[in-house]
Amino acid sequence: MGRYLVTGGAGFVGSHIAEHGLALGHEIVVLDNLFFGKLDNLEAIGLGSNKNLDFVEGDIRDEKLVQELVKDCDGIFHEAALPSVPRSVEDPVTSHDVNINGSLVVLLAAREHGKKLVYAGSSSAYGDTETLPKHEGMLAAPLSPYAVQKLNVEHYAQAFGRVYGLPTVILRYFNVFGPRQRADSPYSGVIAKFCKLALDSAVCRVEGDGLQSRDFTYVADVARGNWLAMSKDLPSGTRMNLAGGGRYSLLDLLDALGKILCREIPREHGPARSGDVRHSQASTELAERFLGFRTEIDFGEGLKRTLDWYRETQAASE
Repeated sequence: MGRYLVTGGAGFVGSHIAEHGLALGHEIVVLDNLFFGKLDNLEAIGLGSNKNLDFVEGDIRDEKLVQELVKDCDGIFHEAALPSVPRSVEDPVTSHDVNINGSLVVLLAAREHGKKLVYAGSSSAYGDTETLPKHEGMLAAPLSPYAVQKLNVEHYAQAFGRVYGLPTVILRYFNVFGPRQRADSPYSGVIAKFCKLALDSAVCRVEGDGLQSRDFTYVADVARGNWLAMSKDLPSGTRMNLAGGGRYSLLDLLDALGKILCREIPREHGPARSGDVRHSQASTELAERFLGFRTEIDFGEGLKRTLDWYRETQAASE
């Protein structure tokens, strides 16, 4: 078994990657500054009780710290970022500093110590092109500062493979959802927000007409896909989508929540959000070919599990 670093490991996806690694018998080191991540996520997977899980509070822009952590690990899952399109629109300078400069610090440490890096890319790189499903050979057309930043790091990861021989893999996520996703932030994902509002019998605000669609992918599948990418001997810079290949509109999401809760979900419509794409759906061909990856948890089952988690979390806090 190995020892692996998960940057942003106290966050939503990162904590699930850490959890899956622990289940495989690995030692996991989490680096997180807790700006968006939460200690609760790590406590839920054994922090304090599982000797194979270590947590270091710190920033990926801290070169000395990152070098020290990478040196003692067998590989890196780079999940740390300032997430969300609207945050990057409001403050592109800070999101650039973290998402690009911070990622460069991690890449330099990986190069220095020769450690494989699996990078959390984003489907936002595809922009609002009409072609569906989105495939990796398409010309990138990012619409937001966040999308530009994530794509920039993809190029860095590929360049480090070509120039320095660093083994890297890029996984483009498509609207990941599931337990431990924060619902208490204006930058939270739509499923997290709608689950919380639906449980509170509050009105769900739909930005635009609600017909915009996404390839919603359950987080446990994404975590499993990351470990497959780490375990496979792939050409450096390999880039692939990591998603289910389906497509659901926001209105579909509200209808699905209503079926689970056996009641109609109240909703209101507002203006469309700046920088958002209209439709997103992944081609899953490369992930199937290179990783043998297919999602195991469909949208309906994933939504039920997610809603159950929010319900249990809400009950525990009362």
